[in-house]
Amino acid sequence: MAQQPLVGRRSLLATAAAAILGSTGLSFAAGPEIYTGTLSSLAAGGYDVVAYFSEGRPVRGSASHTHQWKGATWRFASAAARDAFAANPERYAPAYGGHCSWAASQGYRAAGDPRHWRIVDGRLFLNYNASVHRTWLAGPAGFIRAADRNWSSLSGR
Repeated sequence: MAQQPLVGRRSLLATAAAAILGSTGLSFAAGPEIYTGTLSSLAAGGYDVVAYFSEGRPVRGSASHTHQWKGATWRFASAAARDAFAANPERYAPAYGGHCSWAASQGYRAAGDPRHWRIVDGRLFLNYNASVHRTWLAGPAGFIRAADRNWSSLSGR
């Protein structure tokens, strides 16, 4: 059996590695601010981002109440929540494109989990998991300042 040329194998390995790493929700290449997961077009994992503000907790959105914004499908628990978002999406959309706030403070992108969240100064922040979220909660103001500085280069803007 003929061996694949080295260049072809490297491309195949790079593609496979990108697919594997991408499935973890980690993002390494700079690009536009994206509110969706690697394998989904749903923003915030399908959670209703308005509910964090109105109910103080994560609430799963419904396929019956959606809104398209910035290339993502946003789900909401009610038509009222959908309409509130549509009127002012920047108010409700999570910071850093829904990516992990702690990771952004460290200079890289990782998926944000809508179950690990906090609202600080009117902004919704998501974190990768419970452990990272506890770390972030130890000093959110400093992590937010660092993430704000890093985000323009991480988002490609």
